[in-house]
Amino acid sequence: MTVRLILASTAALIAGSAAWATDADLLVFDYPGFENAAFHTKYKDKYGDNPTFTFFGDEEEAFQKLRSGFRTDVSHVCAGSVTKWVESGILEPWDTSKIPAWGDLNANLKGTDVADTGADVYFVPTDFGSTGIAYNTEEVPAEDVASLQVFKDPKYEGRVTLPDNVDDTFALAYLATGTTNWTHATDSQFDAAVEWLREVHPNLRTYWTDPAELAQLLASGEVLVSWAWNETLPTMAEQDFPIGFQREAKEGSSLWLCGYVDLKDGPGSEEKAYDFLNAMLDPAATQALLDAGYGQSNDKAMAEIGDEALTAVGLGPIDVPVLAQLPMPGELREKQSAAFEKIKAGF
Repeated sequence: MTVRLILASTAALIAGSAAWATDADLLVFDYPGFENAAFHTKYKDKYGDNPTFTFFGDEEEAFQKLRSGFRTDVSHVCAGSVTKWVESGILEPWDTSKIPAWGDLNANLKGTDVADTGADVYFVPTDFGSTGIAYNTEEVPAEDVASLQVFKDPKYEGRVTLPDNVDDTFALAYLATGTTNWTHATDSQFDAAVEWLREVHPNLRTYWTDPAELAQLLASGEVLVSWAWNETLPTMAEQDFPIGFQREAKEGSSLWLCGYVDLKDGPGSEEKAYDFLNAMLDPAATQALLDAGYGQSNDKAMAEIGDEALTAVGLGPIDVPVLAQLPMPGELREKQSAAFEKIKAGF
């Protein structure tokens, strides 16, 4: 069970509460599930305790709480929110000289679009995953998912689904209409993506909200084709479901990434903030993250895993365009959110 699934099913019960109180010198604001000690074993090895964790339900909730005066030392955040958080003035930059693995991180994940603002680094990526076409291999021939246009195929009317998530869904729409970098999407590229989603909408069974719902839709046969996170592949395979995961449609697939930011005036130890971040990036955490369905941004450590094991969890090497869900201008993100809500409502 991964963080996104745990978040959907439990966040309402524990959001905003300190659920893993141990080392009072470091407070981590996070998604439920990332308190897993296997993700930061080097921290506990050094201090004998895990950090104290407090949880949020979604990043907008976290942002508003921080803007309202809640104090924490570090926070998990995904790349799409980074620009907004930086511009709000609640963050301070990381000192990369204190991050031994910085030079080992995947360059595509820590590029200037996501990690740097001028000379400052505000976001350090730690975990990532892929989004591609999950499908029933007994009902859907491989040639039908060779293109993202399968979501418009009348043969699958009422048997396809998209995530109820603006970033993942717009990543699909941009790819399907020929845009592989959304960080500077033009008006015409945005309009093309919106129109594509509008054409897909009548073909959908539903918009899925969490992996458990998607698994049920696939297992029941209600849905044959979905735009899905890579965790669907090992989860459904463990259930002996005939699951395929197509990341090499001719138009490409997507990659999402998350990491940690350093909050201004955190109440705890700055040294421990770096020790926690470094523990998340350490090779000792690589396998534990993979077991939970996540890739680790430490490219050197990931290289030791092997392509076969990575492919089994939907993170193996591919040879098609990849749209990385990097930060974009706030205005564009707001436009996408507004358009997505209208499309879901049938407009």
